[in-house]
Amino acid sequence: MRAPGDVTVRRVGDRKSLKQFIRLPAAIYREDPAWVQPLMAERLELLDKGRNPYFAHAEAEYWIAWRDGVPVGRISAQIDRLVEETRGERIGHFGMFECIDDAAVAEALFATVQAWLEERACSCIEGPYNLSINGEIGLLVDGFDTPPTLMMGHARPYYGRLVEAQGFAKAKDVFAYELDLLKGPPARITRFVEASRRNPGYRLHEIDMRRYDEELETVIDIFNDAWSDNWGFVPLTRAEARHMAKEIRPLIDNKCVQICYYKGEPMAMMVALYDLNSLIADLEGRLLPFGWLKLLWRLKVRYPERFRVPLMGVRKAHQNTRQGAAMALLLIEAIRQACVARGARWGELSWILEDNEGMRSILDEIGCRIYKTYRIYRKGLA
Repeated sequence: MRAPGDVTVRRVGDRKSLKQFIRLPAAIYREDPAWVQPLMAERLELLDKGRNPYFAHAEAEYWIAWRDGVPVGRISAQIDRLVEETRGERIGHFGMFECIDDAAVAEALFATVQAWLEERACSCIEGPYNLSINGEIGLLVDGFDTPPTLMMGHARPYYGRLVEAQGFAKAKDVFAYELDLLKGPPARITRFVEASRRNPGYRLHEIDMRRYDEELETVIDIFNDAWSDNWGFVPLTRAEARHMAKEIRPLIDNKCVQICYYKGEPMAMMVALYDLNSLIADLEGRLLPFGWLKLLWRLKVRYPERFRVPLMGVRKAHQNTRQGAAMALLLIEAIRQACVARGARWGELSWILEDNEGMRSILDEIGCRIYKTYRIYRKGLA
């Protein structure tokens, strides 16, 4: 497709062009010390329509923008059947957006996505989602000076300007909070947690790695209930949950994945994972020939100092209650102590919706601060 400014947009149609699609950001971020190049193997699996269970309920296309034989931008478009079933609207998504600072290139990429989604009768476009709301979401609009953590995106500061120039407006902001793990909670929170620990109605349970699949099913069941009323929610399917469980297993310390039982029933959960990005920053996306050895040593010998909490939730029945707050704080403090005992120093809790006042209040109380903001954009279609 020939586009404005002598830009040609070509669909990714084979493995060679898919690898070009994955490698493209390296040139754009060459001078950005905060960027972390994703592992090629992980990106290939994410985008492989035959291996990623997301594609059991979704379709997608990927495109690269070229100028004078040089790749200068990329983008994806997705339609997820579960989004329409959950939200009652045929919403198209864009994602994987990377671009040089050139309005003509951005215009060509978004025109391609818009045409593809309009042909499929979508009412609007939201994004970026890489590839779904249960993956990497939002465009970084604040916090460019620090590297992204596991499953969080990065961006050039001009990306927001390029997206908004195509008629997109803010739909929702999500926040990443950081926490100094060595600094315990205020005294009043400590007293509340200690009182809750003495209450026999609460019981914390570290996941049993011998029953890993079963334990993760409980975690995902709590997640799907806890998040079901949140903006944009789409449930994780069992196939996606199993796939995620397989992917994150090497990044799990059993003491850092816990379930809180209340009166004998699993009611809350929290998952803290080693921050893979801090371990692969110097591997340039490659595990061969020696990247595997470096990563294994960093995981098993030199305990990681950084963690990310990608999953946390309290079942709806106990949200905005004293019991729900107790369960959340019990989990946070137990996992914080477990991480510190092993040498960790820093944690990220993300992502948190801007209007999730209950969780934001808890994070403020324990000393977290917002250090990155990601924006989800929306544009109506004719």
